[in-house]
Amino acid sequence: MTNKNKKIPVFKPKYRTKENLSALKEIFNSGWTGIGNKTIQFENEWKKFTGLKNAHFLNSCTAGLHISLLVLKNFYKWKNNSEIITTPISFVSTSHSILYSNLKVVFCDIDYTGTLDPKKILQVINKKTKAILFVGLGGSCGNLLKIKEICRKKKIKLIIDAAHMAGSYNGNKHIGSEGDVSIFSFQAVKNLPSADSGIICFKDKKLDAISRKISWCGIDKDTFTREKKRKSINAWEYDVPLLGYKYHGNSVIAAIASISLKYLTKDNRYRTKLSNHYIKKLKENKRIFIVQHSKHSSRHLFSILVKNRENLIRALKKNNIYPGVHYKSILEFDFYKKIKNLKKTKDMSVSKKFSAEILSLPLHMYLTYKDVGKICKIINNHA
Repeated sequence: MTNKNKKIPVFKPKYRTKENLSALKEIFNSGWTGIGNKTIQFENEWKKFTGLKNAHFLNSCTAGLHISLLVLKNFYKWKNNSEIITTPISFVSTSHSILYSNLKVVFCDIDYTGTLDPKKILQVINKKTKAILFVGLGGSCGNLLKIKEICRKKKIKLIIDAAHMAGSYNGNKHIGSEGDVSIFSFQAVKNLPSADSGIICFKDKKLDAISRKISWCGIDKDTFTREKKRKSINAWEYDVPLLGYKYHGNSVIAAIASISLKYLTKDNRYRTKLSNHYIKKLKENKRIFIVQHSKHSSRHLFSILVKNRENLIRALKKNNIYPGVHYKSILEFDFYKKIKNLKKTKDMSVSKKFSAEILSLPLHMYLTYKDVGKICKIINNHA
């Protein structure tokens, strides 16, 4: 394929194939592909990398979001329909997880960081509010610290949907410790790619222990724990103290995630360099708005706002460039339109603008500076 006909997707994960195959061979030879050495190994590696005290490996970030709300609801005895404030500019897992838990989703507008607007949060907090579910869009911290302070003053919980934030830092500290719980995604096209997985990091060790039971059907001992005590006559025995789900991760995916983690810092640095190159090439274009990121963002996304989005997408696709939209407002989906008395801030103008105009430009490890130049030239000619 000539460079002229090169296809440039919005995402393209980079897997270190040789290392992955070697790790998978080791796992398959051991015969232990479920919960086991590799899941525990990755949890320990993630704690060391981030400085977070607790980490539990799961089959998806969505599972982690659900577990976070279930554990907090049950532990603090929140009533059904207690309110959780979040953003409509996110993947639907964010708000779905609130509804899974028989809690009430309250949508709050964002500001131009793409994250929740602290001033508008204050308009919807009341006695029923139990938590704020912050989303670090594209890896940016946005207003996280201001929102943390609101949670402290109002004595409510802070949940961080850090799906895009693997490798994001607040100063020299990895994102996650600001919240009561943070959940990261290692889905196929994330900065730390695996086939699909996630990790949940509770600040409180007691809540981490509960999450481990919930993720394994409510069972108090996972199979690997029982296997380690196999010489005991009653090693097989376990109890089911609570209702749970089959959300745990497995050793096959953990091994892939472990290898991706080795390269996360290096890969994120390259993503930052590509983002800076985009900014350099686009900063003079007054017809677009570049969504800014906090200083040490993971740079999962590089996004712009553009009024003639469809025309620009058409021009890009004509040149084999395939951008994305992250995200259409959750409020615009049929399911959410049907929810009676859905609560939201009176002013949702910024969310509406993002939904109508946001465009994610290609950003991945196979992208070159030359590719960025080509993309920017088309944008500057057609935006």
